[in-house]
Amino acid sequence: MRFGVVVFPGTWSDCDFHYVISEVLHEPVRYVWHRDRNLADLDCVILPGGFSYGDYLRAGAVAGKSPVVEALQEFVAKGGYVLGSCNGFQILCEARLLPGALMRNECLQYRCQPTHLAVENVETAFTRGLRLGQVLTMPISHGEGKYHADPEPLREMKERNQIVFRYAEADGRVTRAANPNGSLENIAGIVNPAGNVLGLMPHPERAAEAAMGGTDGLLLFQSLLGSLVEDGSFLKR
Repeated sequence: MRFGVVVFPGTWSDCDFHYVISEVLHEPVRYVWHRDRNLADLDCVILPGGFSYGDYLRAGAVAGKSPVVEALQEFVAKGGYVLGSCNGFQILCEARLLPGALMRNECLQYRCQPTHLAVENVETAFTRGLRLGQVLTMPISHGEGKYHADPEPLREMKERNQIVFRYAEADGRVTRAANPNGSLENIAGIVNPAGNVLGLMPHPERAAEAAMGGTDGLLLFQSLLGSLVEDGSFLKR
């Protein structure tokens, strides 16, 4: 599978994602500059965490109008996969590739800590290898991770099963105490209606080796790779 990791001025998780894909998964990967519109050779595009364009105006606001993100519209329409983590999730919402918005943490503090995620949807390529209700552990590192959506978009998301992860206790219970940023209904990750664009605030690339404290983040990549082999997508693209 061919991965591309986007590099914006101000990102810092690009190298982490590149390392995990190349050295842990042993899959081909290249960096994609934010001004590049050519994504034709890729199967999956990663929007990493960081502070794209210094988070000027709003987190992800400027990056949401960048050439590479504009090119994602056609890439996604053709069935390409996109994973946005942290700032990448913010960018996907700003670009309207995902519904809702990420706001300042309810606590008004920057939070860097491990979180537990309850799996709510196992029907996407990113989660097909997981179990419904399975609890994953991944770290967060953000100041603007409070997910919000208006009532009607939220209703539609629930009807379409777009909520993928919720912040939870270690035993899977979704509680207010387990919510690190005040996200609406503990939402930590969502997908688009087609299921090929995933945005989440936690960092899967920081949970991909035992030496880093856990490998639950790696499960998303392994699920994606397994899904493509299963449905023959390697042969289609």
